[in-house]
Amino acid sequence: MHKYSRLLSSFDWLLALSVFVLLVLGISALYGIGLSSAPPDFTNVIKQIVALSIGLVVALLLALSNFRLLRSYAGTLYATGGVVLTALLIFGVNRRGTTGWFSFGFFDVQPVEFVKIILVVAIAAILASRTRRIVRWKEFIATAIPVGIYSILVMMQPDFGSAALMIGAWIVMLLFAGLDKKVLLSLIATGSAMVAGAWFFFFETFQRNRILTFLNPELDPLGVGYNVTQAKIAIGAGRFFGRGLGFGSQSQLQFLPEAQTDFIFAAIAEELGFLGVLLVVAAFGLFFWRIWRLINKTRDDFTGYLLIGLGTLLFIQMTVNIAMNLGMMPVTGLPLPFVSYGGSSLLSSLVIFGLIESVALRER
Repeated sequence: MHKYSRLLSSFDWLLALSVFVLLVLGISALYGIGLSSAPPDFTNVIKQIVALSIGLVVALLLALSNFRLLRSYAGTLYATGGVVLTALLIFGVNRRGTTGWFSFGFFDVQPVEFVKIILVVAIAAILASRTRRIVRWKEFIATAIPVGIYSILVMMQPDFGSAALMIGAWIVMLLFAGLDKKVLLSLIATGSAMVAGAWFFFFETFQRNRILTFLNPELDPLGVGYNVTQAKIAIGAGRFFGRGLGFGSQSQLQFLPEAQTDFIFAAIAEELGFLGVLLVVAAFGLFFWRIWRLINKTRDDFTGYLLIGLGTLLFIQMTVNIAMNLGMMPVTGLPLPFVSYGGSSLLSSLVIFGLIESVALRER
């Protein structure tokens, strides 16, 4: 008991505060969206609270555990993730054109949300075991193979957004590890070729239409471009103080599609206004600032790469989600961490939070 009380006294409470604010904003937005039904339907709120309760317990257990054990089990975890992704293509259920969920009756599980964490652990373990300070072809290939396997399995669902997220986290980790310039140029050329190949062989029609409509919003304003148009209207309608929780016309009259997931940022902006948006941005800013401080205090390579990878996963998701709400990026389906509705997304975000707290407790 003395051990655990000492650990809790070293808890990073500012990091926890940022997560708490985001969780409250997410639940509040889901409650407001639930009021739009007649009669009000709070099923999503209840499911989110159940997932939140489970996630908080998991996060606490991870925080009190030694995160360094992940390095020893990185290979086993990676193999397990590969088996799960393969089984998903055979036994998974289709949701909105993507075979990315296992259905267990009352709830669905989206494995990619947890597999991306496993991939970060595997890459961190590989980079930490290298002998040279510069990442050259040997180290690059050693990390590219596991990333490529996972990315192909995920794109076969197809879920290009999650695959791009994993590749993005990998690239950032390589850059922090000291990527050789020749390898970097080759990576850019290969990446461009892969994007072109994905356009012709992996992208579904609706995914191509999302990108084309982003480049030319007038192409389909009432079809594919409708979601982003309504999101921008909702954000502008919120003004400074917002219309009030449950009083946003875009979300309450259901003009804003997927308000509980992809476009929950727009729903918050409409009902809570610029103050709500400022609170979201400030909470994320505090969250990533605490991670950055922790990275600068790390004493071993595995810890540093793990923090960089986990932080990058959430940072990319946050940036892409907010940008697509503003019409600055194509709609990819990436949720807003800690805020968007979705049990798997919330659980994975809390797992990342628990691992970061585990690092914070032991580095102090």
